[in-house]
Amino acid sequence: MNDRKTKPSSDIDPEQSVETRTPAEDTTREDADTKKLASELDDLRQTLLRRQADFDNYRKRVEKERAEDHKRATARVVEGLIPVVDGFEHALAAHKEAEYESYRKGFEIIYKQLLDNLGKLGVVRVDPAGKPFDPHLHQAMDRAETTQVADGTILEVFQPGYVFHGRVLRPAMVRVAVHPSGASNVGAN
Repeated sequence: MNDRKTKPSSDIDPEQSVETRTPAEDTTREDADTKKLASELDDLRQTLLRRQADFDNYRKRVEKERAEDHKRATARVVEGLIPVVDGFEHALAAHKEAEYESYRKGFEIIYKQLLDNLGKLGVVRVDPAGKPFDPHLHQAMDRAETTQVADGTILEVFQPGYVFHGRVLRPAMVRVAVHPSGASNVGAN
C-alpha cells in the first residue's frame, strides 16, 4: 500500500496560492467586489424607484377614475331630477289664485330646497336671457326677426339648461334674435 498522499491535479496548491497573494492583490479583489455590490445596490434602488413611481401613477389613475365614476353616477341622478324641477316650475306657474297660496308656498319651499341641493352637488342652472347664443349651452327652438337687440341675442328662455361639472346635462331651450334680411347691425353706421 502506498502511504503517500496524492496531490491534487492542479499545479498550484490552494494553501500555497493564498500565501503567495500580495496584499495589493487582495485590495484589488475587494475593491472589485465592492464596486460590483455597489452597482447591484444602485440597480436595485433604481428598480425600487421605478416601481414606486409606477405605483404612484397607478394610484392616481385609480383615484381619478373613481372620481369620474362618482361624477357620472351623480350626473345620472341629477338628470333624473331635472324633470322634477320642471314639474315644480309648472305647478308654481299654474295656480296664482289666492286659494292656492298656502300650497304655492309649500311648493316654493320644496322647489328652493331641491335647487339648493342640486347646487351643492355641482349643478349650475343656465338661464341665458339677454346673453349671446352659444350652441354649446343653448338649443335654438325659435328665432325672431328684430333690430332692437344684437343679432344672436337670446330673447326668451323656454326651458333653462343645466351644467354639471362642465358637462351639459340639458341645453337651455331659447328664442334667438336675428336681424331681418338687409337690416344693418345695431350700432353700425
